[in-house]
Amino acid sequence: MNHTIPSHLRQFVAEQHYHLYTPTNHAVWRYVMRQNHHFLEDTAHEAFTEGLKASGINIHEIPKVSDMNRHLAKIGWGAAIVDGLIPGTAFFDFQAHGILPIATDIRQKSNIEYTPAPDILHEAAGHAPILFDETYSRFVKIIGNIGANAFATEEEHEAFEATRHLSIVMEDPSSTLEEIEEAKQVLVRKQEAVSGLSEAEQISRIFWWTVEFGLIGDFHQPKIFGAGLLSSVGESKHCLSNKVIKRAFTIEDAIHTSYDVTSMQTQLFVCESFEQLIEEVEKFGENMAFRKGGTEALDKAIRSNQLAHIEYNSGLQVTGTFKEVIKNEQGEAIYVKTVGPTSLSIQNEQLDHHGTDHHADGFGAPIGILQDGTILENQSEAALRKHGIEINKMMEITFDGGIEVSGHVKNLVFHHQRLVLITIDECLVTLGEDILFHPSWGTYDLAVGSAIVSARPHAADYDAFFGDTPLIDEDDGESADLIPLDSLFREVRELREVAFSTDLTHSIVGKLKEDFPEEWLLRLEIIELLQIHEPESQLKEDLLKDLYVLSKQDRFARLIQNGLDVIFGKKGVTV
Repeated sequence: MNHTIPSHLRQFVAEQHYHLYTPTNHAVWRYVMRQNHHFLEDTAHEAFTEGLKASGINIHEIPKVSDMNRHLAKIGWGAAIVDGLIPGTAFFDFQAHGILPIATDIRQKSNIEYTPAPDILHEAAGHAPILFDETYSRFVKIIGNIGANAFATEEEHEAFEATRHLSIVMEDPSSTLEEIEEAKQVLVRKQEAVSGLSEAEQISRIFWWTVEFGLIGDFHQPKIFGAGLLSSVGESKHCLSNKVIKRAFTIEDAIHTSYDVTSMQTQLFVCESFEQLIEEVEKFGENMAFRKGGTEALDKAIRSNQLAHIEYNSGLQVTGTFKEVIKNEQGEAIYVKTVGPTSLSIQNEQLDHHGTDHHADGFGAPIGILQDGTILENQSEAALRKHGIEINKMMEITFDGGIEVSGHVKNLVFHHQRLVLITIDECLVTLGEDILFHPSWGTYDLAVGSAIVSARPHAADYDAFFGDTPLIDEDDGESADLIPLDSLFREVRELREVAFSTDLTHSIVGKLKEDFPEEWLLRLEIIELLQIHEPESQLKEDLLKDLYVLSKQDRFARLIQNGLDVIFGKKGVTV
């Protein structure tokens, strides 16, 4: 799959480290998948249950991404392993390109019902199966394309970094409670600094209330299609109860409804169909900076304080960190500035001699028509001569916004018969008394275009701007060192998959009772085996008594009950 991943996304691709998954990791996967398979058969959208089989996901062990690729390729999708939380634009861009980003980690047993951190259970088991529905697949690619082009604010970027740090700390077994609390407090402060509803926040909310936590169909008896629900043992049951408020989906309501990633949702939206989602999200996209352009788009690029590119109506693209825009009395942009490395491109291909080495210290350019109404980008070389613009001749022009440009024309650059760039020596650019470019600063490249038609939060030509990103080789390293509990899980797995042994089962239970009195998951796995091979055994009764005692603790009660329901194929099993 790597060869089809766009170069600008390769920086986020990681290795799966499949050999490092422990037997306990596989047991966590198996518990959640068996729970979901048991419960979701009648409550999930039919596309999920059908897609689960088609996607080749094995309920009993964590999937290999290479295997998933083979199955997803049949529907024009692929999968790529990513390292934890990645920036929102990259996350959406993967999906816009038909690539499912899958986090490398799997949740700890202590977070088995739900984790806010990305993990393979959520990404693979939640997202992949339903992609086999053609209409839904189209919706995900559309919202991916819109999200990949959505601007976030500087404060949101900082809040994202705080969120990523918190998820890392929470899933790190060595983290202390103090470290987790400190990370939470930092996130709260960063979130409090965020104001307004950026494009990125709006599309994030739409994604959250549909792809992640969406319900569909009959308002009074909806089905689940959101991956966050499909991959969460507890929330998939909770969401259909009367404890969760159901609202008819509209994109405006979704945009204006915030969410909490750390706890179960108290309300959800019910859409009519995937076609409804496509229609509404397409309308939403029409008002975004990458389709609408204009001064508002420039303001969004500046507020992000991140790398972006704008496109003139001449076709010229300017990539850089946009820092300032000068406006006329009507509030329309007449001059824009970047800081730091900047490049010029056309159709996402960098122009020769206009890379970051040439424009290392920022770039400034006027926007608009000339004072006499001339639209520069529409002028031929002959017509330009009538305006005094000719190679090796002095020129002097004034834009409608009052920007004056004078100097010695060195070169004219056309693309498809449209003027895109005038290179000027000894150039002076002014606005009233303000000097915007001085001859002592070197050669000036005058970007040509009377309007900004688009702004996007990434480089126009990524490879040229950053250099090519190397691919990561597959990792075939040695397996992880197993702790004693992992070894017991492995032995139980061999009893299940290779051959059952009464003596070995007694031996495992002996170690379990002696060393791991609170280990509920392994007890469930052994009871499952005994129910098949020795349903009347005293050993099974002893383990059920252990679970009865453990279930008195709130943290284990629901997990044990749900596990027993699956083993015995009915609800409300008592121990």
